[in-house]
Amino acid sequence: MDRIRIVGGRPLQGEIPISGAKNAALPLMVASLLTDEPLRLTNLPDLADIRTLARLLGELGVESKGENGQGLALRTARSDLTTAPYDLVRKMRASVLVLGPLVARAGKAKVSLPGGCAIGTRPVDLHLDALARLGAKLELVDGYVEATAPPGGLKGATITFPKVSVGATENLLMAATLAKGRTVIENAAREPEIADLAHCLNAMGAQIEGIGGERLVIQGVDRLHGTDYAVLPDRIETSTYALACAVAGGSVELVGARGDHLAAVIDAIRATGVTVIETDRGLRVARHVSRPVGVDVMTQPFPGFPTDVQAQIMALMAIADGASMVTETVFENRFMHVPELMRMGARITVHGASAIVRGVSKLRGAPVMATDLRASVCLVLAGLAAEGETMVNRVYHLDRGYERLEEKLSAVGARIERVKD
Repeated sequence: MDRIRIVGGRPLQGEIPISGAKNAALPLMVASLLTDEPLRLTNLPDLADIRTLARLLGELGVESKGENGQGLALRTARSDLTTAPYDLVRKMRASVLVLGPLVARAGKAKVSLPGGCAIGTRPVDLHLDALARLGAKLELVDGYVEATAPPGGLKGATITFPKVSVGATENLLMAATLAKGRTVIENAAREPEIADLAHCLNAMGAQIEGIGGERLVIQGVDRLHGTDYAVLPDRIETSTYALACAVAGGSVELVGARGDHLAAVIDAIRATGVTVIETDRGLRVARHVSRPVGVDVMTQPFPGFPTDVQAQIMALMAIADGASMVTETVFENRFMHVPELMRMGARITVHGASAIVRGVSKLRGAPVMATDLRASVCLVLAGLAAEGETMVNRVYHLDRGYERLEEKLSAVGARIERVKD
């Protein structure tokens, strides 16, 4: 099993290209199930999750062909394959997104329940309840959701989500494009990745209004067609590298980054004394202070501070001047990186959904264990600032969400390498 070795203490200088957003690319790939014409996606990141979903879509009759490096053409060649097997769904929870499109276009679906998750339960109840409101008949049989559309297909309805859910919003949005009549989604998630999906669906012939807001209105159409679409830049990757510079020091330009997608993160970083400015190519992050200042952070749905950046900013708070409080409101059980940071000398006390971080002047390199995607990159960031060597184990988590992490950090001066066992 691969490990990542970091020798800390070197400031970062140069530029880092930002890849396409994984959390946008996955639902965009699933949208290919809604048409029999080619959907050509560009700016796709080269990640394990992208490859896993391509294999799952292949099981559902979608042919995929690489185009021009980071492009992929997807075409649903068969509409009679409607079973998403456990062996593939268990590897990635986003697989449940195939449920809505399959029922909408093929009239039926059999999708394995995704199972547990290291950072919380993430129940699919909201997905199922919403599809039921469109008329789908749902049964749970031997660990699978079996869904069937009524005669004549799904029918539009008004659905108010009891809480904000990115996945449920995406699933319902795709299903509603082919439902009869008008669907209204109230309390929809507002993440940029959902807006990206809606814009792509409109380019495919859907009729969606209210994009970017908490109320989406979808007028169903008889069919969708293919299109060419570029995946937006990854705001979580952008945030991670911005915080890497804040942790290690130096000055880095994040090429292709969009500041309008991470205002809450930029505000928090600036509050620590680190400079973030927009450039004509993206964002420049520079740390001129000897130590950043501790700030309080609370995760919230977009446009609030993203839960997917909570672990990374805690690495910065671990070396900040003063105390800070990091509060997690989106997922339970998302402080599993805390014990590993403490192995490196961090002073952190967890009280329920909040962690009190008392900054130290130096972290110490140590062998640490990654528990999930964002926790693993948090430990890499901590290693950039630590004295001596940090060895991060179980880095397969990183490969799910970060494209060429070691290469990108090495290019700006970090001493980091992948160690093959």
